Amino acid sequence: MLDLTTLEGKDSAEKVRSICRKAIRPANFATDPPLPSVAAVCVYPMLVEVAKDALAGSSVKVASVATGFPSGQFPLPVRLADVHYAVTAGADEIDMVISRGLFLAGRYSEVAREIRAIKEACGPAHLKIILETGELETLDAIRFASDLAIEAALASPANGERCDDGEVFIKTSTGKVTPAATMPSTLVMLEAIRDAWLRTGVKIGMKPAGGIRSAKSALHYLVMVQETLGPEWLTPKLFRFGASTLVNDLLRQTLKELRGCYVGGGDLSEA
Repeated sequence: MLDLTTLEGKDSAEKVRSICRKAIRPANFATDPPLPSVAAVCVYPMLVEVAKDALAGSSVKVASVATGFPSGQFPLPVRLADVHYAVTAGADEIDMVISRGLFLAGRYSEVAREIRAIKEACGPAHLKIILETGELETLDAIRFASDLAIEAALASPANGERCDDGEVFIKTSTGKVTPAATMPSTLVMLEAIRDAWLRTGVKIGMKPAGGIRSAKSALHYLVMVQETLGPEWLTPKLFRFGASTLVNDLLRQTLKELRGCYVGGGDLSEA
């Protein structure tokens, strides 16, 4: 349920290939049974083709940020072109950012219209809608943004068909703003997903991202998902962590179980 991410200005094709190798086989040590692959690798649109080629034949999806990530401060046609480029290059999932400026200015219908347009531009790719909760200021605003995003995405299919379960996610953060994912903001979003499911019968996915660095923290989030939405959400189809640092802590905890002691930070590769 992890999305392994590299979203830096210094990203190169070889760095993405290295991340993809780790995504397919996170552990460089043997376990029985073997540790699974991550759910997806998330990269910038220009590197989608590289990731798609490196992950060919594996179960790992290619996700791409788009829509002027992380600010979203680009004209809508540019953001839509960003989505089209990533999908054409082979992205299975698109991580978009809402316009927080429009939202905080109270221009909610424009935010909803943009989400619908971006959802339609995704075509077969699944959509994750980043709210950037650290910039929304209050839990009331986070709940309203969650409801707005879910309603807009579910209303977007041009042929009137309902979205499949897991076709739409809401996501806390880009990872570029502090605070990123927090337990209170995630709980508010989980409750919005629960209410949407009870109202529409569609299961929306959830992705807390940014700042979740330890296995212990991850367990807290999983318990919250279990208690709020139930065990059916504890699957990569409906829940993801956007927490690349978390991978190595999971590996450290696994090695602790196998060897009885912790390894040093330098004993595990970053990519």
